[in-house]
Amino acid sequence: MDNLTHSLVGALLGQAGLKKKTGLAMPALIIGANIPDVDAACFFWLEGVEHLGFRRGITHGPIAWVLLPLMLAGLLWGYDRWQERRGARPKDRLPVNFKWLFLLGFIATLSHPALDWLNVYGVRFLEPFSSQWFYGDTLFIIDVWLWALLGFATWFSLRRERQGGDWMRPARIAIAVALAYIGMNWAITYYNETVRGTSSEPYPVLAVASPPPLAFWVRERIIESADGRWYSTAWSGEDIGYGYRAPGIVLCGMPDDAWAQSGEAAAFMLWSRAPFAERAPDGSVILRDARFYDPRARDRFAVALPQVKCEELPAR
Repeated sequence: MDNLTHSLVGALLGQAGLKKKTGLAMPALIIGANIPDVDAACFFWLEGVEHLGFRRGITHGPIAWVLLPLMLAGLLWGYDRWQERRGARPKDRLPVNFKWLFLLGFIATLSHPALDWLNVYGVRFLEPFSSQWFYGDTLFIIDVWLWALLGFATWFSLRRERQGGDWMRPARIAIAVALAYIGMNWAITYYNETVRGTSSEPYPVLAVASPPPLAFWVRERIIESADGRWYSTAWSGEDIGYGYRAPGIVLCGMPDDAWAQSGEAAAFMLWSRAPFAERAPDGSVILRDARFYDPRARDRFAVALPQVKCEELPAR
């Protein structure tokens, strides 16, 4: 998910009562909820789409679940001691407990890959022990309804706290409502991936139910058929075309090891869940993923293979 969602989750956990456990609890929760995304630094040294094979990996796996909160707790604990030595420590700050800083950072850090699992992009929970991707297909990567719920609840809880009222209850109710909302979306996805459209052609070998940005009750079904082709079907059941089914797009066949021609292609294939290849204007191959095929931004999740020539597959 996006970092605003992660931050709001961390803040709401604090407003639910966890921030009373230790001084600097809110920074531990909010930073901890975002800290696995330190892997974004890979953009400084990786080229093109090589980041696809690195992100949501080792910093989202079990070793990072322990080490990142430990580092965060150490930094916050040291910051508190540094302020105390300088006489700048706020008088109303609770005593800082290293154990609680670690536990809160651990809880917040775990929330991050859990939320990332909810979209079609996926996450590698087991890295570095396994590079397997896990997908929840439940929410769009930016869910404005979740923003509204979490943001309003955080604001209302803080307002209640300033007024001397019960500020934990609104946060706890919002967490319960958010979980119910996620559960409802999971049920919609489950129906679209396991029930809907399984008795008619093209019979799906794999179905991906992709949520759109706003209409959370809708799913675009991306289907892999037995012949290895991908199709995209709108909620209404109408075939809306995808990649090689769109006008002017030619689906390519190529040797199984063609992806190994470059580091970018290897990273792409490690990441890709619904790969297909199409012909470029010069007759070479472009690797794409059906989950993120967008004619308006066609290079964001694509790799060009100029050294591999497209062998046009027969029309179906």
